[in-house]
Amino acid sequence: MDDLPVLTPLNNPTAARPLLGMTVLVVEDSLYACDAVRLMCLHSGARIRRADRLRSARRHLAVYRPTVMIIDLGLPDGSGLDLVRELAASESRVTSIIATSGCDEAESSAIAAGADAFLAKPLVNLGVFQQTVLATLPRDRQPNGPRKLRDDVIHPDPLAYRDDMMHVSNLLDAQEGGQVLDYVAQFLGGVARSADDGQLALAADALADARCNGAGLESPVARIANLLQERLARQVAI
Repeated sequence: MDDLPVLTPLNNPTAARPLLGMTVLVVEDSLYACDAVRLMCLHSGARIRRADRLRSARRHLAVYRPTVMIIDLGLPDGSGLDLVRELAASESRVTSIIATSGCDEAESSAIAAGADAFLAKPLVNLGVFQQTVLATLPRDRQPNGPRKLRDDVIHPDPLAYRDDMMHVSNLLDAQEGGQVLDYVAQFLGGVARSADDGQLALAADALADARCNGAGLESPVARIANLLQERLARQVAI
């Protein structure tokens, strides 16, 4: 018998707040992407908790059971697909398992692993977010009656993007080898595309290509380091 507490207050969803009473655990290493989910949950009535890697997600799940899991597939300590498989096979299954990635080809792998749905990054449209979550929930967890589909565009906090840049800059300073550079290329490419930072996205792609082709890494790493310093030097108005 599952005796883990379920963080779901007894509130009924409404047309204006269709996820009221639900708790979302987002497993996401990017603060910028997580802030987008936070804002969408805020507008939808859901509570949110965050885990930044597989290890911390499993710690959360050992203590409580959320209604919805949103799992990024590229995490610093492994693939989110592993967590999707674990949750899908669990006897005390989370109600809704949603995978997310900036790589469109990842959708088929996520569904095959047991995800109920897939959200493509960047996460910017509130209506798409709400409809995706609601489609995975049983009828009794959905609002009654007609509901206007919201088309709001979400704008995450620029300071969260800056924090992601600082995170990558610290990783490069640590000089920990090839696996770290693979993670930097994947992480930075996804975050840059979410923020519509084309210049940085191209630099991340160049680093990924260099790693795949066994080419020299000094130039693409230096390019990324310079771009990061430019972004970190900018004054962000609060």
